[in-house]
Amino acid sequence: MTWMGQLSRLRDISLSKCAVCGAGEKGRIAEACPNIREVDLSQNLLSSWDEVTQIAGELALLEALNLSENKLQFPSDSLSLTGTFSTLKVLVLNQTGITWAEVLWCAPEWPVLQELYLASNGISISERPTDVLQTVKLLDLSSNPNINENQLFLIAYLPRLEQLILSNIGLSSLHFPDAEIGGKTSMFPALQYLVVNDNQISQWAFINELDKLQSLHALSCIRNPLTEGSKEAQNTRQLIIAKIAQLKSLNKCQIFPEERRGAELDYQKAFGNEWKKAGGHQDPDRNRPNEEFLAAHPRFQLLCDKYGTPEDGELKVQQPFMLKNQLLTLKIKYPSQLDQQVLEKRLPDSMTVQKVKGLFSRLLKVPVSDILLSYESLKMPGREIELQNDLKPLQFYSMENGDCLLVRW
Repeated sequence: MTWMGQLSRLRDISLSKCAVCGAGEKGRIAEACPNIREVDLSQNLLSSWDEVTQIAGELALLEALNLSENKLQFPSDSLSLTGTFSTLKVLVLNQTGITWAEVLWCAPEWPVLQELYLASNGISISERPTDVLQTVKLLDLSSNPNINENQLFLIAYLPRLEQLILSNIGLSSLHFPDAEIGGKTSMFPALQYLVVNDNQISQWAFINELDKLQSLHALSCIRNPLTEGSKEAQNTRQLIIAKIAQLKSLNKCQIFPEERRGAELDYQKAFGNEWKKAGGHQDPDRNRPNEEFLAAHPRFQLLCDKYGTPEDGELKVQQPFMLKNQLLTLKIKYPSQLDQQVLEKRLPDSMTVQKVKGLFSRLLKVPVSDILLSYESLKMPGREIELQNDLKPLQFYSMENGDCLLVRW
């Protein structure tokens, strides 16, 4: 097959960092590469949207275009529709200098666009997209520090927006004024996945508001004061799960039904005394928690309806959100090293499986990736339980004093 024949079969092409500055001779791209669907033109020398239009005009099947880190001049007025981008579904404009007004001016040219990436452009959302961007399912606004909560309301009614990425924008608060405590907002009706990593979120009120989103199933919320400041990272995870009813994934880690049940029951016990002091009562006729408690814990009553109100005896138990680590005394066995004697070690029950592996990696001079952990419970002699999830603490597996931790490599 000739070189030109091979080009004609190409569907994806990357010309990143190739000093591309224009379309070249008219018709040559269409002749050489008629079947191209995806083009990466990031970090090149393109200087205007007109040049981009000329290139795209020769790619009749174009579905994905990456223009990141080209310092482009965009039209400052409405465009006449050319149909050039009529098949485009993915557009990446990170670090191109585009403004929100310019996005809206160009958007009529993107009638079927599904994913739009606008990171690191210094964008402020200045206007509601009324007749454009209606097909967008994913919008990335990361690293645009001028965006605030009020600006987000301007994109809150995009009908098909399923994924919103708001990492590193300085976000600290969020409030949906159209929904009362325990209610659902009409904003972001299709939003399923929200990313708010690397922000300034420090209040549980922010998490409470997320429960108002009617379609939210997945949340990523790492490297925020709320999640990083606490030594009890697992407790923070449990609290988020308990506060957002529909969440099925948190920080890319699936939430299984047993984890949700445990988190919600622990949440009830942890704040049960506070609920009683605020006017909560096991007798429905006398159950009148005050507004302050309901605002701080909008799901608490729903959990009481689901599991029953917490009993006084349960509330006297040491609470996982209030106490320092509880130490477990465990026997340590190395099943593959029969000559090694059984040791005893005290470990915090909030220590994650990953950290336990790290501890034995250092002790045994073995790579962490080679270590497998399981345990035998005194209550279930002869049965071995694997510690499969590295992110879970020992307490998740109901380990108790006297249980035997088995270390293999």
